[in-house]
Amino acid sequence: MSGAAAEHEVEATPAAIEKTAQEAEPGKRKTGTRGASAAKAVSRGSATESESADPLSVPTYTAGGERSGRFDLPESIFGQVPHMAVMHQAFLRQRNNARQGTAKVKHRDEVAGGGAKPYRQKGTGRARHGSTREPSMVGGGTVFGPEPRSYAEKMPRKMRRLALRSALSVKASERKVTVLENFVMEEPRTAEMVSLLHAIGVDDTALVVLPAANEVVARSTSNLPWAKVILASNLNLYDLFTHDRVIIAKDAVSVLEQTFSPPAPRRGWVAEEAGG
Repeated sequence: MSGAAAEHEVEATPAAIEKTAQEAEPGKRKTGTRGASAAKAVSRGSATESESADPLSVPTYTAGGERSGRFDLPESIFGQVPHMAVMHQAFLRQRNNARQGTAKVKHRDEVAGGGAKPYRQKGTGRARHGSTREPSMVGGGTVFGPEPRSYAEKMPRKMRRLALRSALSVKASERKVTVLENFVMEEPRTAEMVSLLHAIGVDDTALVVLPAANEVVARSTSNLPWAKVILASNLNLYDLFTHDRVIIAKDAVSVLEQTFSPPAPRRGWVAEEAGG
């Protein structure tokens, strides 16, 4: 009896020791798990903070393509809630206004020939016809074809500017906006423009926004099918939607703000809100 008990005690001792150790340190093991989870949460939090940085604070570059700091875009232009319906309507309006509307077909009274009956009414076994200008005849007129017309659409100025602010806000939220200090180019050189755009991280289509006309910059970009130069006062939805990156000259930001800022509220509305 004592031998069996001793044998049982010897066999159970390692398992008992391991079980006792596990029961003695549950908090330590759980604490380690919580510590790992906390570390992961902290790392996720730091990554989220870096990704959720203010989209209105964009990097600025010099004319040589070197990083020079950051620039705060005006919230009135780049920090608005995008209005998708107005953007869609304004985009369609711009595309329709670009249509010539000169498509034209000839009707049966405009095609040549057809003065006499092509053949007799009866006895030929064929369908009866009275003119070769009928739409069913080869070379005849066209029915319900296009006529010259105007596709122009009107849109209130407030809606047009709202659409443009919405598009710029979308670009800013996607971090597609870069500010350039200035364009210092002595002569038109396409290679120099390509080097500058690549230096500031442009790897797709780019829209360069200038405050005023600059022939040197325009000629340096004219041979690049993926880049376009436009004045800040002529900025439009089609160019914003068809170009991935927006490179804005620092002086052009104030032009955008002066041109496309939302109108100030009427004095009566302000007084009513203050009184209410």
